[in-house]
Amino acid sequence: MKYDFDSIIERKGTGSSKWDSVRTLFGSDDVLPMWVADMDFAAPPPVVEAVRERALHPIFGYTRVSEGLMDAVVDRVQRRFGWKIDPSWIMVNPGVVPAVNAGIKAFAGTSGKVVFQSPAYPPFYSSVSNNQCEALISELKWNGSQYEVDFKDLAQKFADPAAKAFILCNPHNPVGRVWTREEICKMGELALSAGAVVISDEIHCDIVFRGAKHIPFASISPDFAKRSITCMAPSKTFNLAGFHASITIIPDEGLRSLWNQARAGIMGSPGLFGMAAMEAAFKYGDEWLDELLVYLEANRDCVLKTFNERIPAIKPVRSEGTYLIWLDCRGLGLSHEALTKFFREEAKVGLNDGKTFGASGEGFMRLNIGCPRALLEEGLGRIERAVSRRL
Repeated sequence: MKYDFDSIIERKGTGSSKWDSVRTLFGSDDVLPMWVADMDFAAPPPVVEAVRERALHPIFGYTRVSEGLMDAVVDRVQRRFGWKIDPSWIMVNPGVVPAVNAGIKAFAGTSGKVVFQSPAYPPFYSSVSNNQCEALISELKWNGSQYEVDFKDLAQKFADPAAKAFILCNPHNPVGRVWTREEICKMGELALSAGAVVISDEIHCDIVFRGAKHIPFASISPDFAKRSITCMAPSKTFNLAGFHASITIIPDEGLRSLWNQARAGIMGSPGLFGMAAMEAAFKYGDEWLDELLVYLEANRDCVLKTFNERIPAIKPVRSEGTYLIWLDCRGLGLSHEALTKFFREEAKVGLNDGKTFGASGEGFMRLNIGCPRALLEEGLGRIERAVSRRL
């Protein structure tokens, strides 16, 4: 491989939320952090070079969105997903979570209800409460091998006349599903029949493994495009979360106007380094990404093999996308409070608490595999030894 994903890069002392918050979050310095969706890989060289080059100019004043960035977004969406978009549809903003908040404010108001599926990315819950809205949560169903949409329950949620918005997460965080065209169409038809606007969080759209394919919601039909906004970013794909740079694609002029009104005075554009990094990533990062996907898929397979063969009390959910693995730990026979303490104090591995993803996350934990293989194997080894001491 041309790019090095095996080298361990020291991140302590760099202001890293993942590494410098270990004692605060997990109680001691010897816990290996494998939690937040932040990879331990160097960013693509063209991104590093673009930021370095911009930093050489000594004036860092207000920055406009460049035509080069807009062209890069249009080209990339067409190239990777076959979706032809117009530059006027693109809004540049400082993160997907702020964009989702603006969408809820714009389309659900302060008295509407917002539908989404659980287990769910924790900021979905706070985004709804931030806007004084009510969540209508539809639980995903486990069929024994993967999670599925409970369409009957989802239809019941949309039957509520106050259901004004639907947050679609694709690829899904934390369960790793990449929804099929048929599944997306069914969800979209339910939402549109109810008059709800779809807020499609597609931040993990590039981290998709063999056998799965990401399909942007709005690319499916003109009707879907007219009643949706699509949130994407380079942050997960290229490990650029610290730049706070993302895009929101809103084909419909009316929805675009409402969304811009909701963000006015609260949410601006990314900083100049964020825009430089995003443009470089979208233009020149695909070769690096292609190699990353091979590496991450091997990491995923390593996790599945290790748990299935050596730690069978914990059942990993086979992810189709994202670099996050949803772990069913109920076989350990621990209360959820004891489970989190077990990983923190006995295994010495810092994972995301499954209950933060909703009530259905009790007994589960989320593992980040976006790291060099040696770190992954160290974490798995710690878990194996801790489990063996208990069973």
